[in-house]
Amino acid sequence: MQPKSNIVHLPVYKPGKSTDEVRRELGLSEITKLASNENPFGSSPKVMDAIAAELSQLSLYPDGAAVVLTEAVAEHYGVDTNQIIFGAGSDEIILMLARAFLVPGDETIMATTTFPQYKHNVEIENAVSVEVPHINGKHDLPGMLARVNDKTKIVWICNPNNPTGTMVTHDEVEAFMKAVPSHVLVVLDEAYCEYDTSGQYPRSFELLSAYKNLILLRTFSKVYGLASLRIGYGIGHPDVIHTINQVREPFNTTRIAQAAALAAIKDQAFVAKCREDNAVGCQYLQGEFKRLGLVAFPAHGNFIMVDVKRPGVDVFQALMRKGFIVRFDPQWGMSNHIRITIGSQEQNKKLAHALEEVLADIAVQA
Repeated sequence: MQPKSNIVHLPVYKPGKSTDEVRRELGLSEITKLASNENPFGSSPKVMDAIAAELSQLSLYPDGAAVVLTEAVAEHYGVDTNQIIFGAGSDEIILMLARAFLVPGDETIMATTTFPQYKHNVEIENAVSVEVPHINGKHDLPGMLARVNDKTKIVWICNPNNPTGTMVTHDEVEAFMKAVPSHVLVVLDEAYCEYDTSGQYPRSFELLSAYKNLILLRTFSKVYGLASLRIGYGIGHPDVIHTINQVREPFNTTRIAQAAALAAIKDQAFVAKCREDNAVGCQYLQGEFKRLGLVAFPAHGNFIMVDVKRPGVDVFQALMRKGFIVRFDPQWGMSNHIRITIGSQEQNKKLAHALEEVLADIAVQA
């Protein structure tokens, strides 16, 4: 049994350690997970009622076209229903984009470092990943534009960028869209957009109406708190959405996920409260990092990447022994950085205290 030759070198995606895994390994009773950018405030109370109402229908297939949810999302954003496609998380939309548009030898452009599933799916299709280093954690859009050529099919822009948390502004994205050739599909991955409070975030739907070659990716996993249900979506020109739909698997989102998402998007008061509480936590943690002499990237999502000025793996492991799971990935190529999800204020304060102890312990050992 021989696999495709172009996938044998691909790494298997490694999520952040789970609380159960750490509990088994270290025998800890209290564990705080701040590794996977989950919403520490959970999901809207209305979601529980919506899920309960679906439990008697588990023997029935879901609506393969997600008609009701599509109508609700279209109304929320002021777009047409034929501009929306759903997937098992926005990850599946990325997979479908690669499947629909890429053939061997095609090129796509992305930042380094950014969400790894872009490159992963590109390489599965035996296409070429052109990686442009970020500048101070931020996408170098002019540098990415300079690498566009006749072979370029897709440009991936993660905004806010995961893992650095930085953001490109409306003016920067608009200038990029004006310059990029119309044959190049630009994917604006906005998984964390609801958290931004800068006032400079791209007016994505204004851009979407002007550029047929733009698609937005969004998700219910982050601010809506539905990560375990795996439901995300893409919004683009009807022709682009039709093409993606041609490679979509049937019944790719569940009844429960659709019902939960429908309830979640109708509770924008919950979203607003999460955004507000996240901003408070972000400001607090940035202040603590500064007090500890650390430098963090500007954060526009629900996480912060910070230079701990020591091997990130050592800080990651020491924090885990204290019951805090954060994120360190050697594939980032940023050996002194860790990524921390912004938690509740109680979690943030405990994390800052634990980090201070860890940094002092490592300094003594050195």
